[in-house]
Amino acid sequence: MGADSSRLLGGPRPGYGTLQRNTEPSCMEVTGYRSQPWRAALCHACCVLSAGLLLLLFHWRPSLRVRAMCKPCALGRADWVIIRDRFGQRFTARVQTEMLGEGSLEHHPGARLEDRKSSIAVGVADEEESRDTIRLHQEERNVLRYYLFEGLRYVWMERQQAYCRVSALDEGWTCAELHLCRAGLGQQDHSSRRKIYGPNLIEVPVKSYAKLLVEEVLNPFYIFQVLSIVLWVCDAYYYYAACIFLISTISLGLSLYETRKQSTTLRNMARMSISIRVHRADGEEAMVSSAELVPGDCISLPLDGVLVPCDAALLTGECMVNESMLTGESVPVLKTPLPNGGGAAGTIYSPKEHQRHTLFCGTHIIQARSYVGQEVLAVVTRTGFCTAKGDLISSILYPKPVTFKFYKDAVKFVLFLAVLAFIGTLYSMLIMVKNQVPVGQIIIRALDLITVIVPPALPAAMTVGSIYAQNRLKKRGIFCISPPRINLCGKIRLVCFDKTGTLTEEGLDVWGVISLEDGRFMPIIHEPRRLPSGPMLHALATCHSITLLQGQPVGDPVDLKMVESTGWRLEMAEEDEGELPGLQCFGTKVLAMMNPPPEEEQPPDRKHRSPVAILRRFPFSSSLQRMSVLTKHPGDDACWLYIKGAPEVVASLCSTETVPADFSQVLRHYTADGFRVLALACRPLSAVRSFEDALQLTRDAAESSLTFLGFLVMKNVLKLESAPVITLLRNAGVRPVMVTGDNMLTAVNVARSCCMVGPNERVVFVTASPPGRDQPASVKFIPAELSQGEKQPEDAQQWDGRLHLAMNGKSFAVLQEHFADLLPKILVRATVFARMSPEQKTQLVCSLQELDYCVGMCGDGANDCGALKAADVGISLSEAEASVASPFTSCRANIECVPTVIREGRCSLVTSFGVFKYMALYSLVQFVSVLLLYTINTNLSDFQFLFFDLIITTTVAVLMGRTGPARELGVRRPQGALISVPVLGSLLLQTALLITVQVLSYFITVSQSWYVPLNSTVTAPQNLPNYENTVLFCISGFQYLILAVAMSKGYPFREPLYTNVLFLVVLMLLFGLLIWLTLYPLGFPKTLLKLQGIDDLNFKLLLLGIATLNFFAAFVLETALDYGLLGCLRKLRRKKASSKLFKRLEKDLSQQPSWPPLNEPLFATPRMSIAVR
Repeated sequence: MGADSSRLLGGPRPGYGTLQRNTEPSCMEVTGYRSQPWRAALCHACCVLSAGLLLLLFHWRPSLRVRAMCKPCALGRADWVIIRDRFGQRFTARVQTEMLGEGSLEHHPGARLEDRKSSIAVGVADEEESRDTIRLHQEERNVLRYYLFEGLRYVWMERQQAYCRVSALDEGWTCAELHLCRAGLGQQDHSSRRKIYGPNLIEVPVKSYAKLLVEEVLNPFYIFQVLSIVLWVCDAYYYYAACIFLISTISLGLSLYETRKQSTTLRNMARMSISIRVHRADGEEAMVSSAELVPGDCISLPLDGVLVPCDAALLTGECMVNESMLTGESVPVLKTPLPNGGGAAGTIYSPKEHQRHTLFCGTHIIQARSYVGQEVLAVVTRTGFCTAKGDLISSILYPKPVTFKFYKDAVKFVLFLAVLAFIGTLYSMLIMVKNQVPVGQIIIRALDLITVIVPPALPAAMTVGSIYAQNRLKKRGIFCISPPRINLCGKIRLVCFDKTGTLTEEGLDVWGVISLEDGRFMPIIHEPRRLPSGPMLHALATCHSITLLQGQPVGDPVDLKMVESTGWRLEMAEEDEGELPGLQCFGTKVLAMMNPPPEEEQPPDRKHRSPVAILRRFPFSSSLQRMSVLTKHPGDDACWLYIKGAPEVVASLCSTETVPADFSQVLRHYTADGFRVLALACRPLSAVRSFEDALQLTRDAAESSLTFLGFLVMKNVLKLESAPVITLLRNAGVRPVMVTGDNMLTAVNVARSCCMVGPNERVVFVTASPPGRDQPASVKFIPAELSQGEKQPEDAQQWDGRLHLAMNGKSFAVLQEHFADLLPKILVRATVFARMSPEQKTQLVCSLQELDYCVGMCGDGANDCGALKAADVGISLSEAEASVASPFTSCRANIECVPTVIREGRCSLVTSFGVFKYMALYSLVQFVSVLLLYTINTNLSDFQFLFFDLIITTTVAVLMGRTGPARELGVRRPQGALISVPVLGSLLLQTALLITVQVLSYFITVSQSWYVPLNSTVTAPQNLPNYENTVLFCISGFQYLILAVAMSKGYPFREPLYTNVLFLVVLMLLFGLLIWLTLYPLGFPKTLLKLQGIDDLNFKLLLLGIATLNFFAAFVLETALDYGLLGCLRKLRRKKASSKLFKRLEKDLSQQPSWPPLNEPLFATPRMSIAVR
C-alpha cells in the first residue's frame, strides 16, 4: 500500500509533509509541533497579565497558540499540526493516538499470509518512538496516529514519513481483488479497520447555543460593538447605548438561530444510519448498522431498493440508481457488476473510471436485480467523508473562499478610515487640551471618534445587495446556495455551455437509419421498424441500458427513443415471478428479453416473430464513448455482440474491409447539418454459449474485429431560447464557448445555428497529434471549409475578420502536454470544444481562469459537475430546487438564466459599491460634524446620534439595495475594485463638498446678529442645546439623504431610482421630516433632540438653500465622474498594459492578422514551445 500512496505524499522531511488534495494541482502543507509544558505555563501567565487579550488573539489565530505553546518537531512525534491549505489558510489539529493491539490491516481477504501485515504505520508505542522503525513485527504494539481535518481522517504513514488521507489506503485495489472481498472480512480484520477508518458517519458539527454565543461575541465586530457601548455609557449616551445594545442583541440572537438552523438542516441531510446485511469471512451473515461499515466489507443489497450508506463497487446483479442528489440529473442510471476475469481483473479500480459499476453514498437504489445466486452484492470502497456524499457535504461546510478584489479592497479601506480616525483623535486631543477639558473626558471623546468613523454596520450593509438579488433570483426559479458568488456574476466575461440538454433539447428524435448492403450505404430509412429482420434491427432493439421500473421503461433518453422507433418491447422477470415465459428457447438464464411488436403493429411486408435475449451489458463510458450488449437468438448456440457509440470509435474497432470507403463523407454530411450520429456494429461470439460464459468475457476481448452495420441518425433540436440568448451575450461583450462530448461537425453546426459563430465568421479546426516514433508532437490549423471537402473561397473579403477555433478532446490533451506556450493563444480564440470528457471540461475551465477570465459554466449537471464546481459561477439546469453540483440552479431548463444571473450580479455589485460608498461617506459626514463640534467643546446629543444612525442611515442602507437590475445587458461592466480612480475620486470629491458645506454653514451661523456664543466652560451634553449643534444637525441630516440619492445611480446596471417605490417613499418622508425640524421644530421632538429654537425664518430658508445646492453639487459631481472627467484623465495619462492576461493576448493577436498559420504544421520543441517556421 505504501507504493500506492507514495504519489500522494511529499518526500520525508522532519517536521514537514505535503498531502495532495483530490485532483487539485496544489498541495496541503502540514507542520508538526510538540507541546512544551514550560511554554504553555508562560502563555497562561501572559494571558492573565494581558487581561485576556492574548487569549483573544489565540482565539482569532489558533496557529499562533500552537507556535507559542509548542516547538517544531518531526511529524512522527508531533501532538499538534499546523495545516496550510491550498488557499493559504492556516488551521490547527490535535494528533490523536489509538492502540491497535494485535490487529492488522490487509489489502483483501485473499491476501497471502506473508502480506497480512499493517499497510499503514501506524508507528510504534511511545516508549519506542526513538527507534527508526521501518518494518513492524508482530510482537510490537501498533499505535495509530491520526488527526481530523475538515471531517477527513489523516493517518501517519511510517514508511513515507508523512500523514496521508485514510482513503489512500484503498487506492491500488484491482477489480479482481475487490471480487475476492465477496467472502467478507473476519471479525479481527473488521475491528482493526474500524479503528483506522473510524465510523462510517458524515458528522456535521452542530454547536450548542452557548458555544455559538461565545464564538460570535468574540468576533472582532462584536468586541468593537461592546467596547463602543461601554464608551457611550461612560460619555452619558445612555439611550443611544441602550438602543444599539438592544439591536445588537436581537441581531446576534437571529444570527445564532439561523446558524444553528442551517447546521441542523445540513446534519439531518448528511446523517444516515440504516441496518444492512454484511457477509463475514466465516460464512455467517449479520445485520449491522451502516455506521459500522469499513472498506472491504461485503454488503447484500435489498431487491426493493435502499439508500446507499457508503461508496461501494457492485459485484453481482444490476441496480437502477437515482443519482440526482449528487449530479442534479433526474434520469435513473443503470449500474452493472464490476468486470472480473481476463485482462479486466488486473485493472486498477477507480470510482471515476468505473462509475457505471460504483454505487455512490447518498444515492438511492430504486430497484436491484439478481441474476447469479439470490443476492445483489457490493463491496464497500469508501466510508464517511471520503465518499462522494461526504465530499459534497465537505464542500458545503468548508467552501472554497471567494477571492474577489472588492472584498480585499473593502478591508483596506476600513484600515484607511481607521488611520483617518487616529489623525482625527490626535486633532481632537490637542483641541480639548487647549480648552482645558479633564483628562478622563479627553480619553473618552478621543476614543468616541473611532466609533464614529469606522461604521460597525458596514459588513452587514455590504451584503444587502446580494440578499435582495438572491430573493429576486429565487422568484425567477434560480436558486443560489452561495450568495457571495452573486457579486462575481457581475464580472463574468466568458460562459462555457454544454450542448445536449443545455443549448439543444434533451430528448433526441430518431431521424433515420442508414444501413449497409454489399458494403455500401443504402438510402436513409426514416422508420426503423421497416428494417428487415437482421443485425441492424437487432442492434437497435437490444443495444441499450433500459430497465423496467414498476412496469415502465426507464433509462437514457437516447436509448428510449431508439427502442421506441423499432416498436420492440422490453420484458424482464420480477424477482418473485421466477423466469420469463418463453425463456426455454434460449437454453440459458438471461438478463432481459426484447420482444418484437405485435403482428398488427408491424409493417405488412415485415414480420418479426423471434425475441432476442440480453445476456450482459457493457454500460456506456464517457472515456470509451461506447456501450455494448451480449445477446442470444432462439435456437442459436453462439451469442452476438452489438455495439453502439461515437462513429470514429466504433469504426476503429471494426475490421477495415467492413467499413465503407465513403464512411467519413456520409458522416460529415449529416453531422455538418447538425444531426447527432451514432454508429452500430456487431460480432458473433461462438465461444460464448451461456449466461455464465458471458459474465467471464472481458470487454476488450468482446469489442474487437467487429462488422460495421451503419448509422443511427438523430435530430438534435435547438432550444428556442438559445440563439437569442447567445446573441444577447455576444452583444454585451460576454464570450460564449461550447464544450460538448458530441461530434465536432455537429458541434460547429449547432454553434452556427445558435449564433455562437456568425454567418460571415470563419471556423478553423485545431488538429494536434501526439509525438510518434520519429516525429515530435505537431499542431495544424485547418479551415473548416477545406476539412469538409469544399473549395476555399477566392474572395476572402466575405469573412468579416472574426475567427473561431474549434478542437476536440484529443487535440486539447496534446496541446496541454506539448504546446503549453501556444495553448493560451488558442484558448483566447477558441469557441468550440468537441469530444471533451468530463475531466477535460474541468481542465478547460481551470485553463481559462488562468488567463484571468471570470468564467461561468452552464450545464445540465450530469457530466458537468466538475466544471460547474471549478467555474467562478456554475449554473446547473436541474429540476431540483437546489443542486449541490453548482452554486446556482435553474429550474427552467434553458439558458435564459445566464443573462438573468449576469444582470443580477452587475446590479448586486453596483449596489454593494453604492452602499459601501454611502456607509463610508456617512461615517465621514458624522466624523466632520463631531470634529467641528469638538473644536468648540460640544457634541451631538444622545438622540441626535440615534436619529442619524437608526432612523436615517440604517433605513436608507437597507432599502438602497431593493432597486432591481436594468432590463438591458450592456457592454459596460461595473467597476470591480474599490481602490480605483472612479471610486476614490468620488469619495474624495464628495468628502470635500460635505466638509465645505458644513464649515460654510458654521461660519454663516456665527456671523448672524442674533447668534449667542457657546458656553465653552462646560462640555456636551451640559451645553446643549446650542446654535452650532442645531445648524450642523440639520445640514448633516440633509447630507445623509443627499448622499443616499447620489449613490443610488441606476443606469446602466440598475433600474432608475423611482422604480424602488419603498425607498423613494422613505426618502420623501425623511426629507419632509428634516425640513419640518429645520423650519418648525416643535414640542416633544425639539426637546428630545435638544434643538435650539431659531426665530429667523430667512436664516432657516438659507439653510434649506444650502442643502439644495449641496444636493445639486453632489449630483453634478457623480455625473461628471461617470461621463467625462475620468475619461479625460485616462486620455491624458499613458495607457498601461492590462493586468488581465487574456486582454494582453487579445491585443497581441490583433496585431498579428496572419495568425494562426493555416495548413502549416507546427512542431513542439523539447522545451514545450513552438518551433519558429
